[in-house]
Amino acid sequence: MASPATAFLSDVQFSDEGPIRHLHLDSIWIQGSMLIDSPQVLVHQYIQRMMAWLLFVDSASVRKRRALQLGLGAASLTKFCHKVLRMQTVAIEINPKVLAACRGWFKLPADNLRMQVILADAAKEIRDTKWFGAVDALQVDLYDHDAAAPVLDSEAFYADCRRLLTDDGCMTVNLFGRASSYKGSLEKIAAAFGRDAIWPFKATREGNTVVLAQKQPSRPSRAALSERADLIEKQWGLPAAQWVRVLKPLVS
Repeated sequence: MASPATAFLSDVQFSDEGPIRHLHLDSIWIQGSMLIDSPQVLVHQYIQRMMAWLLFVDSASVRKRRALQLGLGAASLTKFCHKVLRMQTVAIEINPKVLAACRGWFKLPADNLRMQVILADAAKEIRDTKWFGAVDALQVDLYDHDAAAPVLDSEAFYADCRRLLTDDGCMTVNLFGRASSYKGSLEKIAAAFGRDAIWPFKATREGNTVVLAQKQPSRPSRAALSERADLIEKQWGLPAAQWVRVLKPLVS
């Protein structure tokens, strides 16, 4: 039986669709996916775009950096940052059933010296001073079981997120939502980070819109971004050249 603190949290299911396994929270909506025979591969286009912060750092420095995910989902980003990029990686997840599912069905390894999952309310956990200025790559993907809108989506929340970042750190956030207002969310992020720090993607075919926000705004040239994209594709197999084509600064 669930404790009073977790009784409201959704149950977790999975479904297999050919070579792909999907995670669900008491609904038909997909909360994350895994290629069963290649569990480190990032299946969805929007999940791949959550890695676009790589365009703004030296690829040689990635292994020395720290990634933090708010929301575990099917653990795709956590596994990729830990196993492929070899980063210090922490995920914050409120639902212990999601963590159990990721360990049982989605090949998330046990906590170790470089990776940890913290069961906590992300809004409260990120106010702990131990995180301030300590995160290089913050990835925010927080949805309820209906995937209707971000669970945390206020200017105050995004200001808390900005406070976590190192000087050259970036946040990427998934703003998909059938009932959410992309424009409203974007304005809240811009209010917290500054409009010149925002780089929105175009929406994916599925309707996900990923937004990247820098702690300190920069304007690398298209040539520099393309050069980094080439390295990212060669090293980690991510479609970074396509990112450069569809990622534009909010303020030119």
